[in-house]
Amino acid sequence: MPPSRLLPVAAFCTFLAACTYKPSFINEYKIDVQQGNVLTQEMVAQLKPGQTRDQVRFLLGTPMVTDIFHQQRWDYLYRYQNGQTGKVESRKFTVFFDVDGRLERVGGDVDTATVEDLTVPQMKTRLVDLGSLSGEDAEKPLPPRQEPSYYQKLMDMMGFK
Repeated sequence: MPPSRLLPVAAFCTFLAACTYKPSFINEYKIDVQQGNVLTQEMVAQLKPGQTRDQVRFLLGTPMVTDIFHQQRWDYLYRYQNGQTGKVESRKFTVFFDVDGRLERVGGDVDTATVEDLTVPQMKTRLVDLGSLSGEDAEKPLPPRQEPSYYQKLMDMMGFK
């Protein structure tokens, strides 16, 4: 190959190689990827032996994998990959049914309920103290109600609230 043709080919290869280089200070945005069924401890704690397939589906959702060769088994898979760190978190939970289609046993990464969880009622609400109107705040009268502005009245007439 003559040197006059070799120079453009070498320049093209150099520019092509420069396009593949990324400086370390340039960080592209990577999204968090969440796939599968999110199962919480509260959902799993509601499972009881003898429940039907419909009851289990209502509590846990539709399984990720239903194998036609193992029809008595449902697999709930979950995978989360953090976009910034690249750390991967994965869980697997399996539900087994008997021949009659009743819940027989479970297994996987999520803990099952203990006897205390099933017998002791758990308080799901909490009390938040917003303060009381005692002392000098109780003696102050409330400020007068402000009339809506012309713009707000117009928006109310048009049906926007």
